[in-house]
Amino acid sequence: MAKMNIKKGDKVLVLAGKDKGAQGEVIRALPAKGRVVVEKVNMVTKAVRPSAANQEGGLVHVEAPIDVSNVALICPSCGKATRVAHKFEGDKKVRCCKKCGATIA
Repeated sequence: MAKMNIKKGDKVLVLAGKDKGAQGEVIRALPAKGRVVVEKVNMVTKAVRPSAANQEGGLVHVEAPIDVSNVALICPSCGKATRVAHKFEGDKKVRCCKKCGATIA
């Protein structure tokens, strides 16, 4: 599996699927599977049994993973969906916006 350029905490735009055009923050990255979980995107209904934490159980709505190829990083400085470039600043490799060239934290 190739290295993912999208990390937890990044703001992304959904490019394909039922939530196309939606924006949200990555809450979990799954690099082994090449997927990310984005808040309020790809919501599914899941049946849960009653437990000590959840007394009632029933149906809950949770975010399901979406393939990383279906999302694009939104640059914090220019605000546009962009691909990610890499460059060296000193001896550190950092992510950069392909459109404006700004460094992405």
